[in-house]
Amino acid sequence: MCGIAGFCNLKKSFEKEYPYWEDILEHMHESIAHRGGDASGTYLRSHAGLAHARLSIRDIHGGIQPMVRSIAGREYAIVYNGEIYNTDELTPELKASGFRFETTSDTEVILYAFIHFGPAFVTKLNGIFAFAIWDNSRDELFLYRDRVGVKPLFYTQQENQLVFGSEPKALFCHPDVTPKLDIDGLREVLSIGPARTMGCGVFTGMKEVLPGHFMMFGKHGLRDLTYWDLVSRPHYDSYLRTVEKVSFLLRDAVKRQMVSDVPVCTFLSGGIDSSIVTALAANFMKEHGEILNTFSFDFKGNDLYFASNSFQPERDLPYVKIMLKTCETRHTYLECDENRLVDLLYAAVDAKDMPGMTDVDASLLYFCSEVKKQNKVALTGECADEIFGGYPWFYRKELMERDGFPWSADISARTVFLADDVIRDLNLADYSHERYLDSLSQAPLLPEENREQTKRRQIAYLNIKWFMQTLLDRMDRTSMYSGLEARVPFADHRIIEYVFNVPWEMKYQKGVEKALLRDATADLLPDALLHRKKSPYPKTYHPGYEKLLVDRLGEILATPNAPIAPLIDRRKATEFMAAHKELGKPWFGQLMAGPQLMAYFIQINYWMEKYHLTL
Repeated sequence: MCGIAGFCNLKKSFEKEYPYWEDILEHMHESIAHRGGDASGTYLRSHAGLAHARLSIRDIHGGIQPMVRSIAGREYAIVYNGEIYNTDELTPELKASGFRFETTSDTEVILYAFIHFGPAFVTKLNGIFAFAIWDNSRDELFLYRDRVGVKPLFYTQQENQLVFGSEPKALFCHPDVTPKLDIDGLREVLSIGPARTMGCGVFTGMKEVLPGHFMMFGKHGLRDLTYWDLVSRPHYDSYLRTVEKVSFLLRDAVKRQMVSDVPVCTFLSGGIDSSIVTALAANFMKEHGEILNTFSFDFKGNDLYFASNSFQPERDLPYVKIMLKTCETRHTYLECDENRLVDLLYAAVDAKDMPGMTDVDASLLYFCSEVKKQNKVALTGECADEIFGGYPWFYRKELMERDGFPWSADISARTVFLADDVIRDLNLADYSHERYLDSLSQAPLLPEENREQTKRRQIAYLNIKWFMQTLLDRMDRTSMYSGLEARVPFADHRIIEYVFNVPWEMKYQKGVEKALLRDATADLLPDALLHRKKSPYPKTYHPGYEKLLVDRLGEILATPNAPIAPLIDRRKATEFMAAHKELGKPWFGQLMAGPQLMAYFIQINYWMEKYHLTL
């Protein structure tokens, strides 16, 4: 995994001021160097510049980027972030067509496939990616993003100029791009954050290439083209056939994603999803005479303070131990304490360039930094819940029928200490509901489905397009902040395409969520784990964490010129900080409750201060 950045302007000659623009490219690279510290490079021509930070996973000594090739008198250059898992299937045809490979990297396969098949070649790729290709002869820049948005790619357009990068901070290194916040950006943060509207970069004028899209920038301007999206189709397979196909697709996805020239590890939470990935990865490693590294995460004090609730009924640790008796791995237990967790709230904003999932981001940031000390590549169990229907809002009637995003429908829970005029003037409830309705209008439906089937399809669509994207953003930024590549086998587009159209009664049976996934992997897990009730990512229940948050937020409220001061009703905030925080009633997802609301506004304040954002 890597970091990419660059710019293009067909009305300007960068080569006339080569040292100046070369320096800009170097600054762009430095801003995202954490994404790949193994190598770096820049490329500058008259109308375009590219920068790259490399994390060496495939062809360690080759595959240097930007990669430049001249074919039939035309020069092409690529900067690429990601992994392609089907290069072995693409290479033979390219070689037969006369392309001579100088490396074994997937970067060269992508570039030659673009040249050979044309811009729409991206449909042939199986992988996670964001890349830019510059056709120097035609003065055309292409930006590509993978089907479900595992890898990020931000951009901003100003008249004849396009600036892009893996993270917003890279764009801010360009002299014409300054961080600003307009009313809609503030609405994003306050009404639907830490989620984001698809394609919205929050900062004024900043956008993100949509998942499943590629963009072409040339003499005719900027074109946005869709190459993949969810499609609704009738499902004709029997349940047995469905189980068999899911089993095959999942095993094939994990096998493909084990490809690497450096050792691969897994995150083992003790949940069914990470345990499935771990079992398959451990078997793969064993066949090759190797032992898999695994890592589990928890918080100091949870032995004493953990409190069961409807969203998080039990701890993960006992199930990790069960799994370790089943799979031969080299396991490491990692813990984070409340003091480190609070301190990392700020680094989490540095990693993401905006407020996020507070202590969930902060803890994952710490855990990934520890994993990186032993491994560069990790497989995770992310995305299974969104695809197979694991969340309670898929099956609990009161959550499923909410008139809004099911994970964050009650706007009042997240605005509890905002000033009344802020809530009113920003129309936060209306903004959130409009984004919800916009997304519902785009959901692909089948006319023959009844009301309940239609509602479930809409919820599945929202989860893939919104909630899953939020978690993928979290995973990318927190892992890549330490130069750790996180892969997500469940996000294989073949799995998503197939399971999206599987009827709900196959996914949820006899009161058990993800029954289809459990049946498809019954041979991999011990019964105690296979039939375990879902429990989300762990969080701290230590009362000291809440006290630390109260102190930090109190310091901010005592500062008259604090960036969030105009947003906050001090009386409301003071009463909130003094009251008991209900841990079992989240305002976003399943993990963000009272303490996380305070942490979120601590992050907002730091974010606005860091980027000099004013209201």
